[in-house]
Amino acid sequence: MSNTYCIQISGRVQGVGFRPFVYNLALEHQLTGTVSNNENGVLIYINTTEAQAHKFLDAIIASAPKVSKIIQSSISESATQSFKAFKIVPSETKGQINIPLTPDFAVCNSCKTEMDDPKNRRYNYAFTTCVTCGPRYAITTKFPFERVHTTINSFEMCGTCEDEYTDPTDRRFHSQTNSCADCGIALSITDNNGNVIESNQDSILDKVANILHQGNIIALKNTNGYLLCCDASNPEVIQTLRIRKQRPNKPFAVVFPSLDAVQNAFVISPSEANALSSEVAPIVILNNKVSTGIATQTIAPALNQTGVMLPHTALLYLLMKRFGKPMVATSGNSHGLPMISTEKEAQKKLNGIADYLVHHNLEINFPQDDSVVKYVNDQRIIIRRSRGLAPSNLSQKSELDNVLATGADMKSAFAIAKKEQTYISQYFGNLASYDVLQRYTSTLNKFKDIFSLQPKAVLVDKHINYYSTQLGYELAENHSIPTKAIQHHKAHFASVLGEHQLFDTDKRILGVVWDGTGLGDDQQIWGGEFFQYHNNSIERLSQFEYFDWIANDKMAKEPRLSLFSILKKEQKALIASKFNKTEWQVYSKMLQKNELKTSSVGRLFDAVASALDLADFNTYEAEASMQLEQCASQYSGKAPIDFLQAVDYDKIPSAYIINEIFRQYQAGVSKSLLAYSFIYTLARCIEKIASENNLQTVACSGGVFQNSVLVKLLLASSLDIRLHKDLSPNDENIAFGQLQYFQHIKDHKNVFSNTRKNKGHYITA
Repeated sequence: MSNTYCIQISGRVQGVGFRPFVYNLALEHQLTGTVSNNENGVLIYINTTEAQAHKFLDAIIASAPKVSKIIQSSISESATQSFKAFKIVPSETKGQINIPLTPDFAVCNSCKTEMDDPKNRRYNYAFTTCVTCGPRYAITTKFPFERVHTTINSFEMCGTCEDEYTDPTDRRFHSQTNSCADCGIALSITDNNGNVIESNQDSILDKVANILHQGNIIALKNTNGYLLCCDASNPEVIQTLRIRKQRPNKPFAVVFPSLDAVQNAFVISPSEANALSSEVAPIVILNNKVSTGIATQTIAPALNQTGVMLPHTALLYLLMKRFGKPMVATSGNSHGLPMISTEKEAQKKLNGIADYLVHHNLEINFPQDDSVVKYVNDQRIIIRRSRGLAPSNLSQKSELDNVLATGADMKSAFAIAKKEQTYISQYFGNLASYDVLQRYTSTLNKFKDIFSLQPKAVLVDKHINYYSTQLGYELAENHSIPTKAIQHHKAHFASVLGEHQLFDTDKRILGVVWDGTGLGDDQQIWGGEFFQYHNNSIERLSQFEYFDWIANDKMAKEPRLSLFSILKKEQKALIASKFNKTEWQVYSKMLQKNELKTSSVGRLFDAVASALDLADFNTYEAEASMQLEQCASQYSGKAPIDFLQAVDYDKIPSAYIINEIFRQYQAGVSKSLLAYSFIYTLARCIEKIASENNLQTVACSGGVFQNSVLVKLLLASSLDIRLHKDLSPNDENIAFGQLQYFQHIKDHKNVFSNTRKNKGHYITA
């Protein structure tokens, strides 16, 4: 006997072609009923038997669209309804949104085939998409994901597109981003004075390719924001871009036309190839071959790696076919500012950088940088979590509802716990920049609108001078809601515990959190911490010995200051040439009066880089650490030095390690051996602390764990190493960690404050 059954599918099931998939599957199973989006995902009603209903649900789960992610499903008997056929019906929301936001997807192979076919109606159409590819988050204005809730809704579908949209046999059946050259998005080119020089859609990309071949810089509006582009084989134009963008050394990313072209130029593993070709299509950091065909030393000065991506939009795909060779593609902004997404702002702020600007008339509601990843063996390390990876939704159920975590400052991101979902924003950058802070707050406000969010509580970092902390307190005061300040490194530890769902384990877990800075519970600057987690409690087990923190944020920008701070007096004299006379006097007086100390491993990397004459100044964040990592990776010997092998210690002797490295370098020991041995010694420290405390599982977080050499050494150990999977190890994970800490750590659970405590020392790095 047939009854009516209700099936609810939750997860990433909107904007991925799920409803047309269910529709066609229902026809295959000869079912009548309806499918729609709702606030919890996809809602299905069918008339059938209980056994057939479960068989249908099993078929949905087994063959769901590739880019979907089913988190939960349920089936229940419903009030009897009469259906004559199976239909996709208009979506309704009867409660608050409780679904993941769908990220942007890279252009699929089927769409590429259509764009390449002169007989196809989407031949050379630069905004070709389908149910499984194209912008999603970038153009979302509201949920559930429907065309009327996106910025593409301003483009009315032509009759042919409408026919595709309503035809169950068409691959664009219910494709919410459907458009074509007759009814869709249009391109134009202007010079940097705003004069339109080309608007003919048939020839515009040929014009852009010619402009690039002539050695010009273009600002190209992609579907996630503007990119600054130029010929990757032309060192002169790349250097011009560096000067105009005020980015002297920080590496640029390069778009290659095809995976074959990438494989010819780089050493590439199967994991890296899969990442490049995935629906995320991130920038992947690859090792250069001897000859790459591009100006590697201008693209990534002094490094033997390059950030590479494949065309992830129809626009980039068609342009790269015409240009025919690799192209530099970096964020459309000035150094340190957020990515630009509107034509008006681009003409105003990029006209001094780009010679020409390529615009289109699709509004971008959520602009994003490109995501950046690298691989150590098959372990993915996320460097920047943005387009395609964000906004993240982690599947852990949360006991928290309407709780906002504001994160940190340098690699800023916020997180929201709402019902069963935890929403984590994309990377924004350094909130010390007014423009970045504005982008952070505007995105937060849009999230609040989309999810009808009325925060009941706010979690912040303990550092009162963080902009994210100040914003959190101000929001709490404006809405008369409580706040809780959570220590930076404990949030890091809680973040990686949460990713691996380790809070419910009976095991004791060692937490290793190494980064640049974070205000500690003792009002000193932590950054080299060992914690133990057990039974919903975190305690600090050990640390790197404190050394002097001087000159506030200058210390992070000048690795020579870390070396100056930590060297013994007799060795300090040997680096006098790194300073002028006035600087030497000023910094010497600072040391005499200094009371602020740090355990920062990030600053130890800086000190070693300076000691080995690799870098005395950072022109971009972590430049010295990257130089040190490259130097260490060049070591090919089999007998690294453990600088602490004969040393008995409780706290890791920071000064001893640095002074010994400096002494041996002055004695003529090779840079690569000393660089590798420094990182080797750090890995052995983790093994020693774990062994002494009888701990096998080690959870690692903090920006230092982006270091490939360190990660490779740890993965080769006998320890159960847990690294971040879906989040970056850097401060992008702090907001998620704040939520996890507050939910799971019993000493602080549900304890809020309405006052601004722990004012701390002012640091910005």
